[in-house]
Amino acid sequence: MAGKSGFRTGAPARHPGRGRTAAGVLALFALAGCSTVDRVSNALTGGPSLQPGQQGYVRGFVGNVVAEEPRAALVARDVLSAGGSAADAAAAAGFALAVTLPSRAGIGGGGACLGYDPRRNEVEAFLFQPGARAGLPRGADRPAAVPMMARGLFALHARQGRLPFETTIAPAERLARLGITVSRALAADLAAVSGPLLADPVSRAALTGQGGAAVGEGDPLVQADLATTLGAIRTAGVGDFHQGGLARRVEEGSAAAGGFLTVAEMRAAVPQAVPPVQERLGDDVLSVLPASADGGATLAAFRAAVAGQAAAAAGGTVGASTALVVQDRDGGAVACAFTLNNLFGTGRMVPGMGFLLAAAPGLGSVQAPPLGAVLVANLSVKAMRYAGAGSGQEAAPAAAGVPAGLHLGRRAPLPQAVAAVPEPGRAVAITCRGSVTAAGCSGVADPRGFGLATGND
Repeated sequence: MAGKSGFRTGAPARHPGRGRTAAGVLALFALAGCSTVDRVSNALTGGPSLQPGQQGYVRGFVGNVVAEEPRAALVARDVLSAGGSAADAAAAAGFALAVTLPSRAGIGGGGACLGYDPRRNEVEAFLFQPGARAGLPRGADRPAAVPMMARGLFALHARQGRLPFETTIAPAERLARLGITVSRALAADLAAVSGPLLADPVSRAALTGQGGAAVGEGDPLVQADLATTLGAIRTAGVGDFHQGGLARRVEEGSAAAGGFLTVAEMRAAVPQAVPPVQERLGDDVLSVLPASADGGATLAAFRAAVAGQAAAAAGGTVGASTALVVQDRDGGAVACAFTLNNLFGTGRMVPGMGFLLAAAPGLGSVQAPPLGAVLVANLSVKAMRYAGAGSGQEAAPAAAGVPAGLHLGRRAPLPQAVAAVPEPGRAVAITCRGSVTAAGCSGVADPRGFGLATGND
């Protein structure tokens, strides 16, 4: 049933308000930067003693992160360095993508994740795709999907997180407020649709430089409105975004943007924590997302790759989704795919709130893209073996399943397996052979994309 946390699951969830005072202090420290944290720590302890939640708390091997946008990967790595779990790092990276790659991920959209927690010794699927509408709202020329990202990441964190949830939002808030350098990934997406996107005056004001042209690779980009919204979610809680004052602002702003969301729809939309589709793989267990997320195509692509069958090319040239995988030093892992159902969603931004609305699926030509993720764990030794995810519209399930099948079933080197994904799919993957160590684990980003694989470097 739906609990106070705002997601459905068979077990009670943490209340987002618990420990808010301590969490708020940690979040403020994170916003201020590491130097502030160090000064406070030194003043309290008489020396440079790092605590959980502070970058550098974990020494040596922290785990691995692979994401399709480099800055988001670095955010996740920093969370692992601060003692966070794979779920903490994935949630932080998801919020960061809302800032660094708003063309494919954002708090107006959603996604799906697989998470393995060695403490629970189980794999769970978290489903929070951008919500469908019951029908075409009156007056809506760009009907918006119901936002699910914040609640979905909260659900993942509530089940498998370790640090205060507020600290997973703080890095994204800081990036939006202080500004980012536009990555090649975002610049490529902007170049593809800049004409229709910049026809919206709110989006144009947020995504153009001084000359009025869309920002390009290497340009600075400050998103003050988005920073304010993320800060409000951090302090007031995810629930306020779905049924409180923030939800009322979304309702009003989405009407101005032609999306016409309602507080009632926002309140009713909750993610699900459900069992994944699983099968044995020797001593390991392979998990994929339920068919409601991938249409059953990920497992089919995995089996075909194991059998040596070539993956069929998928239609389309531009994928409207993005993926990331995270592995922590304790053997936990998360594989996620995020989407706005269309590149830049509806192409319209909520005035004064700084985020793009996802396009409502099933209305007009917009369809919910399939999302692909794979996670393999050995439940006997309580450690992950492989985590992969894919993007690229209809090619996303194959982008997740093909590398896993080639690498695990046919022993292909991981870089070669990832590069075999059919166009326009892109893959990210992490593998561990033997123990979960720096020597035994590695990650790969698709060489045709703009992602980053990072661990202890």
